[in-house]
Amino acid sequence: MTPLRLLMSRLGAQAARLLAPRDVQVVSWQRRSSGPPATFPISRGGGGSSYMEEMYFAWLENPRSVHKIRGHHVAQLDPLGILDADLDSFVPSDLITTIDKLAFYDLQEADLDKEFQLPTTTFIGGSESTLSLREIIRRLENTYCQHIGLEFMFINDVEQCQWIRQKFETPGIMQFSSQEKRTLLARLVRSMRFEDFLARKWSSEKRFGLEGCEVMIPALKTIIDKSSEMGIENVILGMPHRGRLNVLANVIRKDLEQIFCQFDPKLEAADEGSGDVKYHLGMYHERINRATNRNITLSLVANPSHLEAVDPVVQGKTKAEQFYRGDSEGKKVMSILVHGDAAFAGQGVVYETFHLSDLPSYTTNGTVHVVVNNQIGFTTDPRMARSSPYPTDVARVVNAPIFHVNADDPEAVIYVCSVAAEWRNTFNKDVVVDLVCYRRRGHNEMDEPMFTQPLMYKQIHRQVPVLKKYADRLIAEGTVTLQEFEEEIAKYDRICEEAYGRSKDKKILDIKHWLDSPWPGFFNVDGEPKSMTCPATGIPEDTLIHIGTVASSVPLEGFRIHTGLSRILRGRADMTRKRTADWALAEYMAFGSLLQEGIHVRLSGQDVERGTFSHRHHVLHDQDIDRRTCVPMNHLWPNQAPYTVCNSSLSEYGVLGFELGYAMASPNALVLWEAQFGDFHNTAQCIIDQFISTGQAKWVRHNGIVLLLPHGMEGMGPEHSSARPERFLQMSNDDSDAYPAFTEDFEVRQLYDCNWIVVNCSTPANYFHVLRRQILLPFRKPLIIFTPKSLLRHPEAKSSFDRMVSGTSFQRVIPEDGAAARTPEQVQRLIFCTGKVYYDLVKERSSQGLEEQVAITRLEQISPFPFDLVKQEADQYQGAELVWCQEEHKNMGYYDYISPRFMTILSRARPIWYVGRDPAAAPATGNRNTHLVSLKKFLDTAFSLQAFEGKTF
Repeated sequence: MTPLRLLMSRLGAQAARLLAPRDVQVVSWQRRSSGPPATFPISRGGGGSSYMEEMYFAWLENPRSVHKIRGHHVAQLDPLGILDADLDSFVPSDLITTIDKLAFYDLQEADLDKEFQLPTTTFIGGSESTLSLREIIRRLENTYCQHIGLEFMFINDVEQCQWIRQKFETPGIMQFSSQEKRTLLARLVRSMRFEDFLARKWSSEKRFGLEGCEVMIPALKTIIDKSSEMGIENVILGMPHRGRLNVLANVIRKDLEQIFCQFDPKLEAADEGSGDVKYHLGMYHERINRATNRNITLSLVANPSHLEAVDPVVQGKTKAEQFYRGDSEGKKVMSILVHGDAAFAGQGVVYETFHLSDLPSYTTNGTVHVVVNNQIGFTTDPRMARSSPYPTDVARVVNAPIFHVNADDPEAVIYVCSVAAEWRNTFNKDVVVDLVCYRRRGHNEMDEPMFTQPLMYKQIHRQVPVLKKYADRLIAEGTVTLQEFEEEIAKYDRICEEAYGRSKDKKILDIKHWLDSPWPGFFNVDGEPKSMTCPATGIPEDTLIHIGTVASSVPLEGFRIHTGLSRILRGRADMTRKRTADWALAEYMAFGSLLQEGIHVRLSGQDVERGTFSHRHHVLHDQDIDRRTCVPMNHLWPNQAPYTVCNSSLSEYGVLGFELGYAMASPNALVLWEAQFGDFHNTAQCIIDQFISTGQAKWVRHNGIVLLLPHGMEGMGPEHSSARPERFLQMSNDDSDAYPAFTEDFEVRQLYDCNWIVVNCSTPANYFHVLRRQILLPFRKPLIIFTPKSLLRHPEAKSSFDRMVSGTSFQRVIPEDGAAARTPEQVQRLIFCTGKVYYDLVKERSSQGLEEQVAITRLEQISPFPFDLVKQEADQYQGAELVWCQEEHKNMGYYDYISPRFMTILSRARPIWYVGRDPAAAPATGNRNTHLVSLKKFLDTAFSLQAFEGKTF
C-alpha cells in the first residue's frame, strides 16, 4: 500500500482545515463546474492548491466520502486474511489516491513532507499543532485502517463523534501497562485452556466451543470491569450457545465441577421439570469484581436454540432491575448482549429489540452488543446470509457506534471493549463491538466444515492460535517469561483437573443451581412454595367504591378531557353507585387493589393505554395542552405501588419477550402484555413456545406473566377473531387420561403442577378475581386470558359488587343457577361452554322457552381442567345429555382438549356431544352473512333436544 493510497479515506469532515499549511491565506474559489464559491485555505507556496480544491469540493458534495466513514472498509479486520470484513467489494474512487494521480491534483510527491496546521477538531496531533502530510496520513491510517474499523460518522451528534475521535485518534492512547498485559494473557489462558480441557475429556460431546474467538472472555470481563469502575453493580447478559460454558466458567465464575458433571450421562435429575442441554443454561452469581474490588451481580439468562430470542428478555429483566432500584438512568444496572454474525443480521427480533432501546417505558439506557463474527453461519457464507455490507448494519438505525476489531489482536479488542463500556456509561446509548474472528471447528464439534468451506478451513487449520501469538509477543518484549507463561497454563490446568475429580462425586443434577433469576424469600429454602393455599381474592366494598370513584374522575386541576371520555367516566360513576362493574371497571379495581397492597402493576402492548376497543382509558389526555397526560391509577393512595401502562411499538415478538423478562425480576409484580387482537400473538410464538410454556420445566424458572388475548367470533374476519386457544391447550401439560385424587388442596395443587393457566372469563367479577389470584398464589405461573371484545359493552356482562367483596374468589366453573338448577331431574340437556358464547346460548334458550329443560354451565378455567367441579355438574344432572358448545370451528377452540378429559371424569359412561361450527382451515369467515348463518345453525342444534337421537359416540 502506497502512502497515498488511502489519502482521501484518511481525511476527516474538516478536510480543508486539516490540511491547511502553517502560513495560510484564505481566498475565494469559484469551482470549475457550476456551484457557489467556497472559502478554502491555500498554501502560499502554491504547490497543492489544485489538489486541495478538488478534495474540498469533493467533501462539499459528499461529506460522508472521507476517512472516518470509509476507513473501516479497508481496515485489516479478518484474522484469516482471506475475506473482507464487509461484503461491499466496490471501493469508491474517492478512497483511492495513488501516486500516478498526483499530477491530476497538481500535487507533487515533495508535498508529502510539507507541514500543515492541525485544526481543533482532530486529535491526531496530541501535543503537536502541526504535522507533515506524510505523518498525518500515517497517523490516520494507524487509527482507522489497521486492526480497528470504526463506524460512527452517521451519528448526528457532534459531541459524541468528537468523543469517539478523541478515544481513538490521540497518539499513544492504546498503551497498556505490563500488569494489564499480564492480566490479559492470564484471561486468554483460562479461555483457551478451558476449551482445550473439554475437548480432551469429552471429545465426542457437543459443547459449541469458543475456539477461534477465545478473546471474547477477556473482552466481556473488560466490559464488566470498566462498567464496575463507572458504578455499575448489576450486569445481565444474554448470549447464544457458542461459548456459553466458557462464559459461565470464566466470566460468571460458576463452579467448574457443576459444569463438568453436566457431561456425565449417568447424572440423575433431582429437580422438577425436564431440564435443558448444558449450553442453554443460565446462572446468577454475586461476587467481588477483582479489578475494582466492588460487589458485582452477574446474571446470564437461559436461552433456547433460537439464537436471538433472549435479546428482548434480557432487556426486560434489565428494565425491571433498574425500576426496582430506582435506577432511572441506568447507572447501576446494565445489559450485555452477545450475538453471532449470521443471527445478528438475519433475525428480525434484533431489530425489534433495537427499536425498543430509546422508548421511554422500554429503554435500558444503553446496551453493549458484542458480535462474535465467525464470518460464517452454520454452513452459510456471509454473501448468502445478508444483503448488508456488515452483519452489524442493523445497529445504525439507532445511531449506535460500531467498532469492528480483529479478534487476533487482543489488545485492540480490550481497548475497544473498554471504550464501548465507557461509551455506554457516559451517553447511555447502545454500542456494538464486532469481533471479527473465525470458528476453528464446525458448527458443533462433530460437524465437518470442509464440506462447504474448504478454503476457509484450510487457512483455519494453518492459523496460529491467538494465545500463542500473544504469548510469543509478550515474551519477546520481556513482559513475561516463557516459564511464567507455562506456569500460568499449568495452574489453570490443575484447577480444571481438580474440579473434574470433584465432579465425579456428583450423582444428582440440581437444575436450580443454574437459575438465572432467583427470588430470595419468596419460596422456602428448598425452593418449594411456603404453602399450598390461596386466600380469598375479594376486597372490602369501601375499597371497590374508592377505586370506582377515582376511575370516574380526573385527579388533576384544570385538566380538560374529551367530551366523549366525560361520558365514559360518568358511566363508571353510575356503575359505582349501583354497585356494579363492567369489564374495564373490574380490571381497574383489580389493578388498583393490588397497587394498594404494594404490588407493582405493568400493562404493556399496542394501544393499551386507551385499549384497542376504546374501553380502558387509563391515560387521560388534556385537550388543550399537547402531551399533558394524567394516569388516575397513580392517584389512588399516597403510598401505593406505581402503575405503569405503556403503548408499545408495533411489535409482538420483541415486546412480549421484554415483558417476560420484566416479570422474571420479581414475583411481587403483576406484569401483563395485551395483544391488539388475540391472533397477533402468533408473531411472538417463539417467546410463547420456548420461554412461557416451557420455561419452568427447562430452567426451574417461575414466571407470572399475564397474556391478555382478545378473542371471539363476531364476524370480523379470519384475522381478528381467534386467539387460537387450541394451541395453548395443546401445550398444557395436564394428563387427559389421569383420574385425579380430589384432595383438600386439589385446586391449588393442580395450579402448581401445571405449566400455565388458561382461562376464558365470562364475567367481569371472575376477570377481577383471576388477576388478583395471580399475585395471591404462593407461586407463579403464566396466565393466558382470552379476553372479550363485544362483551366489553354487553349489557348483561356486568357483575355486582357482591361477587367481588371480601370472602369471594375466582370461580373455575360457574354452574347453572336458574330454573334448571332448581329441578335438575327434569333437565334433558346440560350444555358446557366457555366465554362469550354463553350469552348467545342464554338468549337462544330464553327465546325457545327451554329454561327448565336445558342447563348451561360455564368453564371459566379451562386448563388445568377443573375435573372436580365438572364431575359435580355432571352428577347433578344424571339424566341429562351432555353437550360441549363452542363458537369456534371443531378443529379449533377447546373441544379436542376437553373431550378426553370429560371421558376420563365420566369413566367413559356418558358421551359429550359436540355443538359448534364445522371444521375449517381459517379461524373465521370474512362474510358477515355466512357468520350469522353458521351461528344460527349451531344454536339451533344446541337446543334441538332430538339432535343426537340414534347417534353413537
